[in-house]
Amino acid sequence: MTDPNPAAERLDAALTRLEAALDAHLLRAADPASLRAEIAALINDRANLAEALDQSLAREQALQALADEASHALGSAIDEVRAALGEET
Repeated sequence: MTDPNPAAERLDAALTRLEAALDAHLLRAADPASLRAEIAALINDRANLAEALDQSLAREQALQALADEASHALGSAIDEVRAALGEET
């Protein structure tokens, strides 16, 4: 039979962490100004992340357009080389 002590110790440690997290949450919730500041910071972070995402998507679209253009140019160049080689042989 396995030793239950390690499992009990892990459970006790998890409960201790949970209690600490709950205490911290209750302290923040008890201070409305702190809670408002935290919410404002989260809203600001979300806005910054949304802006960064929009910029990244715009860059991705521009890069995709360039890649499409380069692919078309490369395909045309390959066709020209094949035609030139075909004429020489």
